[in-house]
Amino acid sequence: MPASPSSSAQAAREALAVRLTHLRKDAGLTGKELSARCGWHPAKTTRIQKGDAPPSDSDIRTWCAACGADDQVDDLIATARAVDSMYLEWRRLHRTGMRKVQQDWNTLHERTRVCRVYVSNVPPGFFQTPAFATAVMNQITAFQGTPNDVTEAVAARIARSRFLYEGGHRYVVLMEESVLRYRTATPDAMRGQLRHLLAVMPLASVSLGIIPFTAQRTVWPLEAFYLHDDTTAVVETLTAEIKIKQPRELADYAKAFAGLARMAVYGDPARTLIQAAIDSLE
Repeated sequence: MPASPSSSAQAAREALAVRLTHLRKDAGLTGKELSARCGWHPAKTTRIQKGDAPPSDSDIRTWCAACGADDQVDDLIATARAVDSMYLEWRRLHRTGMRKVQQDWNTLHERTRVCRVYVSNVPPGFFQTPAFATAVMNQITAFQGTPNDVTEAVAARIARSRFLYEGGHRYVVLMEESVLRYRTATPDAMRGQLRHLLAVMPLASVSLGIIPFTAQRTVWPLEAFYLHDDTTAVVETLTAEIKIKQPRELADYAKAFAGLARMAVYGDPARTLIQAAIDSLE
């Protein structure tokens, strides 16, 4: 398993740093000479070359000019911006509210043919009811201290459920039994949410597995993650959304998903666990 869900972002930062270092060496410059040409302290050059400090667009233009490599500017800036988008703090993503992020998620799901999802906290957004989504988003907004556009964000999140009913999309979902038991919303909202899971289970586009508390673990509980086809993994941590595209890490998440899937129960045993959680709310 990856040592950290942010390791892809760090690896991409380091790869960018290596490219910049090679430009300096190809130009026959030492770190001090490049720093002098750029007009900044040598320590800044060191931080950029180690991947500790992400270069700004201006830094890249200055670096390339110092190396006589102006033809590399556009590609390097595009690469740097892609790296920056891999690890995004929720407060930054939600700085104007949550609606825009939910709409972006919908765009990604629209392009995805097969989405494999593992959750250990709450049901995925495309399974959520309006009442449950409202409760969760109110909690997130209060925790992060970001602008409250919950009504609009909920509408955008619920719109994602249309992909369950459209052809060409397949959702393979694994939930820890804890997801059914956590009192994330009011009893009424939880009851409605759990009943909704029973309602979507028969859909041809859905495979829903529940990992029981009693399952013999071969893979430990993880952060929620979404595998979009075989091209992107999105990992949700407490503070950030992390997009992974590195093949080695994608393979690790696919391997973890396969292990988790073997621990899950499906069909009637899964429905029994969901019904038991509903009955506990009575």
